[in-house]
Amino acid sequence: MAAGKSWLGRIVRGLTLLLLVCLLLSVGSVMLFRWVNPPYSSFMLQSRLAAWAARDPTYVFHQNWVSLQKISPNLPLAVVASEDQKFPEHHGFDVEAIEKAYALNQHSHRIHGASTISQQVAKNLFLWSGRSYFRKGLEAWFTVLIEGCWPKRRILEVYLNIAEFGAGTYGAEAAAQHFFHKSAARLTRSDAAVLAAVLPNPEHYSAAAPSRYVQQRREWILGQMQALGGPDMLGEIDAYPGAAR
Repeated sequence: MAAGKSWLGRIVRGLTLLLLVCLLLSVGSVMLFRWVNPPYSSFMLQSRLAAWAARDPTYVFHQNWVSLQKISPNLPLAVVASEDQKFPEHHGFDVEAIEKAYALNQHSHRIHGASTISQQVAKNLFLWSGRSYFRKGLEAWFTVLIEGCWPKRRILEVYLNIAEFGAGTYGAEAAAQHFFHKSAARLTRSDAAVLAAVLPNPEHYSAAAPSRYVQQRREWILGQMQALGGPDMLGEIDAYPGAAR
């Protein structure tokens, strides 16, 4: 009996130590990336490994990090309009959108998501794709850390540099160069709306040859950008030093 208790105690202590190490690593990595630009994201690594495993000769990886000041304000405005209109005011989770998605999913074969930009950063940067409760729990934990440690401006900057806009094309600068042959700083409202329109499924939708659905979504996003107040809205999230407040 004593030997059994001893082993049980060691297991409990080991698991407790492992949990503590994981907590410290997660906090430390989020704090680090508050100041240091992440050289890679988990999704980028998974994509490259999958292409390598499949020996796909057509796969090409594009990603060039640029600061938020070097990205046209049209793009952050477009992704906020498209993905997360409550981004300036929420603390990582859009409760109303989650409740609405849950209600829709009870009566639909198509899964409706409600992830905020902060949640997408947490998932893309640190985790993997999937719908398990375990992964969603980790996503929630990293989202809380990101919202607590980073200003909204940094969350947008990281998101716009790690988001996938096409197969193997990550970040605003790579997307602008690849699809429009210009820098991210020169993206027009229409360019930005197209890029935002493909975000839900960049491997299926194309910014280079927009389908009818993408074109319709682009028009909707352009309308939402205008309704939000245009680039002046960015002043609410301290996105640009010169933005109106």
